Amino acid sequence: MAKAYRMNAGTRMINRVFHAMTRRGIGKAYRYNLSVRGRKSGRVYSTPVDVMSAGGERWVVAAYGVSEWVRNARAAGEIGLSRGGGSETVRVIELGPAESVPVLRQYWREVPVTRPYFDVTGESTDEEFAAEVARHPVFRLEPLI
Repeated sequence: MAKAYRMNAGTRMINRVFHAMTRRGIGKAYRYNLSVRGRKSGRVYSTPVDVMSAGGERWVVAAYGVSEWVRNARAAGEIGLSRGGGSETVRVIELGPAESVPVLRQYWREVPVTRPYFDVTGESTDEEFAAEVARHPVFRLEPLI
């Protein structure tokens, strides 16, 4: 059974540290600060995320489940990404289960700290990874034109 992510004082503090490090360009190259406008409040919220890249494409995975940033990104259709002083706004396209499998496999391999939140292993089938999409949506990132 996968671990459930709980936001508490400790996770808030860790997020603040990762946010500050990412803003300065420190840490893993795949870590970015995601900003998205709240679907109800209109306020801009920010959280650290991990952006996967392969073959010239990029994706963001909701590693800790369908959180507020996921709901807000679905509603807005776009997010801001920033790292080390650079920033961009990108369109988000939510992928289906079959399209998500290679991204989820890459994410599971490259970001081991989040593995306890998934119900798969390195030996899991594509069907088992596809089943994770309901709890861990995957968004393809595309430039705004």
